[in-house]
Amino acid sequence: MATTITITGAGGQIGYALLFRIAAGELLGRDEKVRLRLLEIPQGLGAAEGAALELQDGAFELLEHVEVTDDAAVGFDGCNLALLVGARPRGPGMERADLLAANAGIFGPQGSAIAENAAADVRVTVVGNPANTNALIAAASADGVPAERFTALTRLDENRARAQLALALDAPVSSIRRLPIWGNHSATQFPDISHATIDGRPVLDALAERIDDVPAWISDTFIPRVAKRGGEIIEVRGSSSVASAANATIEHTRDWVQGTDDWTSAGVVSHGEYGVPEGLVSSFPVRSIDGEWQIVEGLDLDDGARERVDASVAELVEEREAVRALGVL
Repeated sequence: MATTITITGAGGQIGYALLFRIAAGELLGRDEKVRLRLLEIPQGLGAAEGAALELQDGAFELLEHVEVTDDAAVGFDGCNLALLVGARPRGPGMERADLLAANAGIFGPQGSAIAENAAADVRVTVVGNPANTNALIAAASADGVPAERFTALTRLDENRARAQLALALDAPVSSIRRLPIWGNHSATQFPDISHATIDGRPVLDALAERIDDVPAWISDTFIPRVAKRGGEIIEVRGSSSVASAANATIEHTRDWVQGTDDWTSAGVVSHGEYGVPEGLVSSFPVRSIDGEWQIVEGLDLDDGARERVDASVAELVEEREAVRALGVL
């Protein structure tokens, strides 16, 4: 039985970067056949249809079928994995409330379509920003689907943080572990270095051997660089992150399905852990066990970390209240 994977915004750049890696087995493995549903708005159908033609020409042995549609009921029919990439970007002069309203009009109906048409085991990864609140909207609209099935992508932020530490320590990125992202996928996010390790030893000890004032480097260089990395890439390449976002999406979803052997980061629904209000979709340190994300509990947060987490969570609360004012939640 093939796994059905639905990608929204499939005609866009991130969707394009995802499709061929999924068809090649990088998401579910080299022995798992897949069926792809490419869901687009009418204006994006041509690009998605062109990508479907290229998928045919790739002759991927694991790819059983590709379907392109602008009908959400068709796009999510029997879907096991949904990658919600397409979202309304923030345009010139657009207030955040306008952005939330525009995306509520996208993710609310998609949540409903998932509830009505997707497979019983559906898992949803929201990539399109504002990802945390878009996941909240979709989950609230998906009557009968457990909220835990809706997640927001913060793996890209974690990857950026690990890469910056690897550069600072002149070490392979694979040696950096346990570096969670807390809160919102926004400039308020908190990459938490306090629990991170390098080859099993505390990263803070390794940094102290290279940097004179580690706390200042963390607050003035490391955290802002990670939080603003997306803007840096836009400034340098003239457009937003594509391949790195697709890579993080694959890693997040693969770990969710196959499990993890250590912590990673994901935006998941809160049940009150670490004082995060119940129901918010917030990034936490998580493990995937038996196909479910589980928040790593019992970690110490010092006063500085607590302040940063609270600030990011406060932004999520503001977004939730703005969406509630629209009558969506």
